[in-house]
Amino acid sequence: MIDRRSLLRTGGVIAATGALASAAPLPAGAAAEPDPALPARNPLVEQRADPFITPPTDGMYYLTGSVPEYDRVVVRGASTLDGLSSARERTIWRRPASGVMGGYIWAPELHRVDGRWYVYFAAGDKDEPFRIRTYVLESANADPRESGWVLRGQMVTAWDTFTLDATTFAHRGKRYFLWAQSEPGIATNSNLYIAEMASPLALKTAPVRIATPTLPWEVQGFKVNEGPAVLIRNGRVFVTFSASATDARYCMGLLTADENANLLDARSWTKSPNPVFTTHAPTSQYGPGHNSFTTVGSTDVLVYHARDYRDITGDPLFDPNRHTRVQKLHWNADGTPSFGVPVGRGGPIVRLSPLDAPALVVRHYEYRLRVDGNVRDVADSQFRFAPGFLGSGTVALQSVNFPDRYVRVDSDVIRIDPFEDADAYGRAASFVRVPGLADRSAVSLRVGADTYLAHDTGRLVVSRPGGDRDARRRATFRLE
Repeated sequence: MIDRRSLLRTGGVIAATGALASAAPLPAGAAAEPDPALPARNPLVEQRADPFITPPTDGMYYLTGSVPEYDRVVVRGASTLDGLSSARERTIWRRPASGVMGGYIWAPELHRVDGRWYVYFAAGDKDEPFRIRTYVLESANADPRESGWVLRGQMVTAWDTFTLDATTFAHRGKRYFLWAQSEPGIATNSNLYIAEMASPLALKTAPVRIATPTLPWEVQGFKVNEGPAVLIRNGRVFVTFSASATDARYCMGLLTADENANLLDARSWTKSPNPVFTTHAPTSQYGPGHNSFTTVGSTDVLVYHARDYRDITGDPLFDPNRHTRVQKLHWNADGTPSFGVPVGRGGPIVRLSPLDAPALVVRHYEYRLRVDGNVRDVADSQFRFAPGFLGSGTVALQSVNFPDRYVRVDSDVIRIDPFEDADAYGRAASFVRVPGLADRSAVSLRVGADTYLAHDTGRLVVSRPGGDRDARRRATFRLE
């Protein structure tokens, strides 16, 4: 029998003893995994909330974020995203022992503007730690980890009120400032505002309110719109933001404007009616939010924080375990972002696209496997290759959004089913991964001695392709 306790000790996947007859695992390097530079580790960095990772700059990624002590601004750098996990961290600024900025230090962001580095961060005062305002640091150094940062003072907005989570971006020859603030006369904790900048240190125009927390998912615990992040793609300006309290109810929303619109006109912005990224209990990821974006090559990468548990003792703001996480951002056929679910711990994530229908992907729907196009629920089409249950020559396909389920062949039905500690389950949920029958840079998944998973007009089936060219293409899958 499969040892379920051993399997669970390794995160739900382990090779059981025994072997399939004639099992021949995929030779090393025979089929490359997608996005090799995208980290498989999750979390990327522990106890770094409100994470901000720069786009690649002179061959380097830089990471900053809130530390649990809320007392300093830190920066780490590496040539790869994965390298940020173990990179040395430098403190570039520490709060004073008293007075202004002597309170909580929150959510720094690091931006390269006109050849200089700027950090926008929120700080309270020593005697009033929640008197939060936004301040800016400046450095002329090429490497932001070096000393020499200069405090340039407070970013002045229209009201001297609770202000935080500032970001900046350039679009069509103008630079904008985007932030969260409490506006006098509005009964919310924070709304989102945008203004054009006169310089990296000052605003040029009056603030324009573009989002107010009014929907049920934005007002859980607190009425909050905060943590904006900007991504300009596909003819639109997308702004993600975070809402509600910082516990498991924390989630992300989305604003959208046409790239040709006047971004300083509130009517240019549309808020999606539902959150786009939320707690997902099956992956044990709670309160995802306060995100940023970076890239690996042409791949957009979502950066965010989340906890591994729901229940928190005391104020969630002072629970230290909001960890920095990264995962691939997908795109729908209509050009809108598809976030999926916070994927949790585990190895590389793949989507399988049949060679005979490259616009389609394997996905599960009501736990049954099929092949579809334009899968908006992207997590339904995401899997992990795990060690198989029938020896080192086999693999299993683990669902990403339901990690207790694996792809299993049940007669003529292919499903994702919950793990069972039984030999019958192990046989039905184990495959031999081989170089693609029609393209060796892709993969094929052998079920029996001469049978394979295959695409058949939108269905996922078991077939015997033999030497037929078209049948071999249908039994070959590219990894995305």
